[in-house]
Amino acid sequence: MSDSPIRVGRVMRSSTGEFTIGTRLLQADVPRFGAFVKARSSDGCDVVGLIYDVLIEDDAFVRQLVTADREEIIRDQRENRQVPATVSVLVVGHRRDSRMYSYLPPQPPAALDLLYTCTDDEVVQFTEDFAYFRTVLNAVDARPDELLAASLRHAAAARAGDGREFLVRAGRELARLLAFDAIRLEGLLRRIRP
Repeated sequence: MSDSPIRVGRVMRSSTGEFTIGTRLLQADVPRFGAFVKARSSDGCDVVGLIYDVLIEDDAFVRQLVTADREEIIRDQRENRQVPATVSVLVVGHRRDSRMYSYLPPQPPAALDLLYTCTDDEVVQFTEDFAYFRTVLNAVDARPDELLAASLRHAAAARAGDGREFLVRAGRELARLLAFDAIRLEGLLRRIRP
């Protein structure tokens, strides 16, 4: 996790519930599946989301390079390639002024707005309320169980020494929400076990 935000990329398309960004370079820690990110919406609030997919497209040139046995050419293409990686983000809430809200913002971010990682403090503040669980659990295209588990692991890591206690509280909330789906609950609890 991070004490200062890291720039991830720029918004390519957006809706109230999700958006897609493009980024030229994949850094070691960004983007990561389940990471908390934020983008400024046109009405001035920070839209908070979870990275749920990273797609690195191929093209005709890359298809030709996979058979090349020249590492310097491959390294050059990785570092200087103009085809962006596409990152999909599920919106789970927003921040207005200094308050976090676990429901959809009134407006999505605009095209070409910047996307940043959330700081550890922002992740801790947002995940004090588990209301975003329902948004993630009901997401259709976002592999919801994997996404929620990954976000909880990120949130536990942001808490330093309090991570285990946080995961226990999150597990209790999941048990309440999934009381009638024991198989799904068991799978989620296994994924968030420290």
